[in-house]
Amino acid sequence: MLSIDKHGIQVPLTVYKEGDKYTLLDGERRWRCAKKLNLRQVPAIVQAKPTELQNLVLMYNIHALREQWDYYTIASKLQRVIALYEDEHDEEPNETTLSELTGLTRGAIRRCQLLIDLPERFKAMLVAELEKPKSQQRLTEDFFLEMQKSLKAVVRRLPEYEPRLDEIRDTLVAKFRTKIITAVTDFRQLSKIATAVDTLGIAQRTAKRALDKVFDAKQKTSIKEAYEGTVQFEYGERKASLSIASLIAFLDEIEAEDREESLDSDLLESMKQLHERLSAILGVDEE
Repeated sequence: MLSIDKHGIQVPLTVYKEGDKYTLLDGERRWRCAKKLNLRQVPAIVQAKPTELQNLVLMYNIHALREQWDYYTIASKLQRVIALYEDEHDEEPNETTLSELTGLTRGAIRRCQLLIDLPERFKAMLVAELEKPKSQQRLTEDFFLEMQKSLKAVVRRLPEYEPRLDEIRDTLVAKFRTKIITAVTDFRQLSKIATAVDTLGIAQRTAKRALDKVFDAKQKTSIKEAYEGTVQFEYGERKASLSIASLIAFLDEIEAEDREESLDSDLLESMKQLHERLSAILGVDEE
């Protein structure tokens, strides 16, 4: 207000005229300050009355980046944008169109879609949680986003779980509340169990046996326990294999006669230790 009192309103308000009345689209804080200062005039841009879709898009571009909206608020308004766009254009907007309309990144739009796809009672849980002080929130947006992403991965590989998703969500929420599931990031391990069916050649029955324990409300099996008991070692093997391939490619780039001079002494020492370990594992006698 002090700035406006000294320099006036530098950024005009945005309004539209309907009959003899003007409706404010942007600049509420500036308008309130002007009233408190008893300013007789304010600069304003008068534009045509927007459609509801245009008004929502304008709100996104003005406010979403300026204010710290939570994802659920953004998702709720985005759902209305999608519905209005469909009415006006007879087709559903894709991620690129929504990104251009709202200024949101495609990643943000995908996260919003995960929340939009939640059944209503889980949305109600999230709304109730968001009303609490930040320090008291447990079922946060991150919780639901991570859970939704992991279940999407599970259903993509094992579609037989899809009819049970609501029941599974209830179990996961309960296990998180009782701290059987200790962190929202544990859900990424759930995705890895399902993904291992394709990427690591883990049998479906092995993955399903582990997932069934996690999805059973009567069992206290955590995601971490299921992960460690099924695919953790295989993922470790794959990581090691990729690291070895990367090391081999690195060494191939260096001329054989220059390796001693080119390589750092710490790296050479690490490679000698690796050689000793490999010799022991492979049963190779060192001369």
